[in-house]
Amino acid sequence: MLHAAASSGSGGGSFLPLLMIILLFGVMYFMMIRPQQKRRREAEQMQRNLTVGDDIVTIGGLHATVVSVDDDVVTVELSPGVTARYSRPAIARVLSAHATSEPVEPSTDTVGGSVVEREKKD
Repeated sequence: MLHAAASSGSGGGSFLPLLMIILLFGVMYFMMIRPQQKRRREAEQMQRNLTVGDDIVTIGGLHATVVSVDDDVVTVELSPGVTARYSRPAIARVLSAHATSEPVEPSTDTVGGSVVEREKKD
């Protein structure tokens, strides 16, 4: 009878290894898989935002300037008069985006619609 009571208590101990395995997979997901998904989303966004005039680097290491952007194909100029067509996923990174917007004037600090003036302390 003591033997039966002792063996029934060991059933709860088998749950601990299962919990450790689940915890290990959870840590692996947050340490490896999630950052990889974030990098993939950022790369896709960068490739969607390509514009004419952007200086880019391809996955093969070629430096070029974007001359036209179609749905899935980006035409780049490697040197004056030399163009090549690349698929969007072949663009590794944008070195410098072409400045298409006008310069922004510096703003003044306002509180409640009036300009904030600071007192000079001597």
